[in-house]
Amino acid sequence: MDSSIHTYRLPYTGTIVLLLLAFMLCLSSAASAAVIPDGEAEPGPDTLKVVRRASVWTLVPPLGLHRPAEFDTLPYNYQRQAVPSFQSDAYATTGNLGGEGQNQIFFQRREREQFFFADALYAWLPHGDRQKFYNVYIPFTQVSYNTGGSKQTTQDRLKIDFAGNAGRRVGIGARLDYLYSKGSYQAQSTKDFMFGFSGYYRGDRYQMQAFYNQWNMLNKENGGITDSLYITDAAQLQGGVSKIEPRSIPVNLSNAHTRLKGAHLYLNQAYNVGYWRDQVVNDTTMRQIYVPVTKFIWTMEYKSGHHKFLNSNAAQGDKFWENTYLASDGTNDETRYGDFSNTLGISMIEGFRKWAKFGLSAYATYSLRSFKQPGALMAGTAPDDEEEPVLTPLPDGYTVKYKDSQNLLWIGAQLTKQQGSILTYEADFRMGLLGAVAADLELSGHVSTRIPLFGDTVQVSAKGHFRNTAQPYLLQHYVSNHFVWDNDFGKTRSFRAGGEIVIPWTSTTLSAGFENLQNYVYFDASGLPRQEGGSTQIFSAAATQRLRFGIWNWDNRLTLQTTSRADVLPLPLFALYSNMYLNFRAFRVLDVQLGVDCDYYTKYYAPSYQPATMSFCVQQKEKIGNYPFMNVYATCRLYKVRFYVMWSHINQGWFSREYFSMPLYPLNPRRFQIGLSVDFAN
Repeated sequence: MDSSIHTYRLPYTGTIVLLLLAFMLCLSSAASAAVIPDGEAEPGPDTLKVVRRASVWTLVPPLGLHRPAEFDTLPYNYQRQAVPSFQSDAYATTGNLGGEGQNQIFFQRREREQFFFADALYAWLPHGDRQKFYNVYIPFTQVSYNTGGSKQTTQDRLKIDFAGNAGRRVGIGARLDYLYSKGSYQAQSTKDFMFGFSGYYRGDRYQMQAFYNQWNMLNKENGGITDSLYITDAAQLQGGVSKIEPRSIPVNLSNAHTRLKGAHLYLNQAYNVGYWRDQVVNDTTMRQIYVPVTKFIWTMEYKSGHHKFLNSNAAQGDKFWENTYLASDGTNDETRYGDFSNTLGISMIEGFRKWAKFGLSAYATYSLRSFKQPGALMAGTAPDDEEEPVLTPLPDGYTVKYKDSQNLLWIGAQLTKQQGSILTYEADFRMGLLGAVAADLELSGHVSTRIPLFGDTVQVSAKGHFRNTAQPYLLQHYVSNHFVWDNDFGKTRSFRAGGEIVIPWTSTTLSAGFENLQNYVYFDASGLPRQEGGSTQIFSAAATQRLRFGIWNWDNRLTLQTTSRADVLPLPLFALYSNMYLNFRAFRVLDVQLGVDCDYYTKYYAPSYQPATMSFCVQQKEKIGNYPFMNVYATCRLYKVRFYVMWSHINQGWFSREYFSMPLYPLNPRRFQIGLSVDFAN
């Protein structure tokens, strides 16, 4: 068995952190000596604040188009990130910071990953659609740290982000995220370590943008507490004694761990073909600029994943799992995944002539995916009191493929309009030609416009998609110690349409959406993937309203969801986030947000969690919800320093003791938390 998991250590973490810190400082020093961008004077005492504006963007796959993003420097709700259950307004979680979870606001869920284990940790993992690139004049390093709980339940997280420019064409970045939390209950610890680098070059003809992220997530799995009465009515289980320390509550698994490792390398290169033209600057100066007409694009992407589940207590495993296929003395499952893809594209660039009101691209993508599962069906080691191990026979007709690969090919096109203040849009088409994705079809689009009204501007947007896509390989074929399946699922068809209206003068946002799902794949109560052959409809409507009278503010976000098949896709009918606070400036320099916020959603059959496969399974035995989770906090900003103090779950035991997120998984009890974030401008 993997001793590093068994002892629950992450080797060389301190060394890696120190090396990355030193590297970031070196980058910062180098970038500080960068060449001043063309056409700009070197900043002095009077010009330091009069420089070009910084910008930040993310990428639109697969051709690397830019989508504007925001700096993470706002003090508003800075404290919310440190509450595990606040990753959305309705979030099913195992309870600890860095632990597994699933968003129960359906229209905020992402499409299922090919390596589906990673879905459970999406809230904490770095992802390509969240990778930011910075164009800054003054290099900056942002360091944040938050902590909370007692010595036995401590929760710590350190994040470092660096960005700098070497001239106006070259930008570099680096990030580190280290999360360690012991958890409030037994065998619930998390130790997650992530780091990454990014860079870009934006020349007249040649352009490049790239990033590399790597992660190592190590989570203990306790299978939930043994009885929910330890939370709701402990006196029934303790002979009239109603009080029990959270860490004294027995759990189903005490020696089980999940390790999820992975990496993501992305490289996008483009060569522009165009012409030079004269441009007048400051009414007097004439200079030549390069106008690109056509862009030739190559994108290379590599993803890897490694999932390992270990349980060294065979007796607990026999009680927790119905089947044991590979070894009776414990579990040591391992699954590996790799995806190497290349995309070639050609694009007509928007705006090179007045009539070129949009950009048009065509591309082809080839992908090679590989999968590796346990290498042999071994009999295992028999317990001391038995002559032969007791193993579950494989399902009839099951053929184990320990290694397999897929060769996949798509063609696609993009139509975009990113310039202009009135109308912008994106449309993407992709069709599978080869391999398991043959006959796959994906159409998606987004359009946004601004409408002048009552002296202000209303922003209206609409988006939707149609998808007819094959299932991930590991939902079709999987073998492990406790779960084995060999499926022949059909393609899932999904049609979604929705829109949003933002009314600035009333601080109101309204949105609605509808989706029809056919052949939806879910995990049933036994932990096995199943396909619902019929149709499932989901409707959602949401409203965000901000009220303000002087320094008093009250922000509310309400979401209504309906599902036609709650037995297949359960969702809370109503979810609310409410935040009442005072917002003011003290001593002329200190911005203060002082308030109380709350998450609430109605009761529903929340999913159960299966630790061996990191999956969320439907169940019809116990409803979860109808519990407000409240925090009292103060968040402040002093120049480039943000900090907060918070009493999380301040209302524990006030109205109800049913503070569960999923069956047998209670939320964190009341705890004091603090956090600090500093922006260092070099």
